[in-house]
Amino acid sequence: MESATKRHVRTLLILSVVVRLAVWILVSISAYLLPLFDSSPYILISGTSPSSVLLRWDAFHFAHIAREGYVYEHEWAFFNGLPLLMRISAHLQALAGFGSNDWGTLLRGGAGIAILCDSTHVLYHLSLHHFRSPSLAFLSTALSVFSNSPTALKLASYSEPFFTYFSYRGMLACARSNWATASIFFALASMFRSNGIFLSGFILWGMLITPFLAGQKDLLTPRRLLKCVLLTALPLIPFIHHNIIAYLQFCNSSATRIPDWCTSNMIPSIYSHVQSKYWNVGFLRYWTVSNIPNFILALPALLHVFAFCWFYLSNLPSIIPHIAPRIRSKKNDASSPPQLDSPFLSPSLLPHVLHALALTSVLTFNAHVQISLRLLPSLPLTYWAAARLMLDLPKWGKAWVTWSVLWGALSCVLWAVFLPPA
Repeated sequence: MESATKRHVRTLLILSVVVRLAVWILVSISAYLLPLFDSSPYILISGTSPSSVLLRWDAFHFAHIAREGYVYEHEWAFFNGLPLLMRISAHLQALAGFGSNDWGTLLRGGAGIAILCDSTHVLYHLSLHHFRSPSLAFLSTALSVFSNSPTALKLASYSEPFFTYFSYRGMLACARSNWATASIFFALASMFRSNGIFLSGFILWGMLITPFLAGQKDLLTPRRLLKCVLLTALPLIPFIHHNIIAYLQFCNSSATRIPDWCTSNMIPSIYSHVQSKYWNVGFLRYWTVSNIPNFILALPALLHVFAFCWFYLSNLPSIIPHIAPRIRSKKNDASSPPQLDSPFLSPSLLPHVLHALALTSVLTFNAHVQISLRLLPSLPLTYWAAARLMLDLPKWGKAWVTWSVLWGALSCVLWAVFLPPA
């Protein structure tokens, strides 16, 4: 198994590099040959500079925050993890004589560090832990290389590559019961995206819920409970810190005008405020006729995850006895639970299913649905579901791969010419 694992990781690394190069070539050619819908990148960076293709959509916000800090209220929708890395990288490039604190240097730095945070090998080891099958882990991870959001995950100075890498690291640490390590990685992931707060659930599940369901009440000591509370709270700190800094800046008594959000809610949150005010985020706010095209674009990604969650949860009566040995169905009085007929029904996948179901539901009902095209590819379950289709429903599996590759290529062209969805 060890030799197969090394061979698989090496192959996956080569495949990841090849796909990254293909994405860069496709985006560069598209940007060179096709007119930009919005030519603002050329105002800040010369059109002949390779860095100009990196300046699209949210990259504007991240690079501006890295250069100037949080100047405008709407910028507080973006966390400081990526701008911080961009500033550090720009400083290192300046020391080496490769640039200064300009837009191109910042964008190159963010994209360069994102390449170092390639999550391919982490997903392979996480899949290997859950499936105990090198071939199945390889298939799942190989499918992840052909992501349907290649620009966000493999090219741009976006938060998704870092969030994906650190969240996968934390999930792998949880799978190995390294709770403190998992908490640190989840906290790092939360520095890049607000949905990192959901990752605390993996620690809660592993430290408390699993022992409780397994009847291991001797493990549920006050010390373990306190440790769980502390480790679960750590990934929440970046979100809390982000809002506290904004509160101190905007809501202090010396401010010339105190914004409404400082006093309108019991717990003031600038993040919730800017998401609602500038992006119109809220329950069913995006469910309008004008947004039907966005729902159509996101539908394959959403249905893909929802379908796997339904498949898994519909088999929960067979899975529960493996998680909670004391629970037996009325039809099965045997001393051991029945054998599960699919590796994709592994009991250890349950927290991943619940996490994916929660995130996908939020994206469907409470967010801009098109961002699911770049958030759902950051879930390992997306690729486990794809592997299941390839093995159990090959016609649907091939359809998913075809859609993923075609949409991924088209999204590169749309990104290059500054067209939505971003």
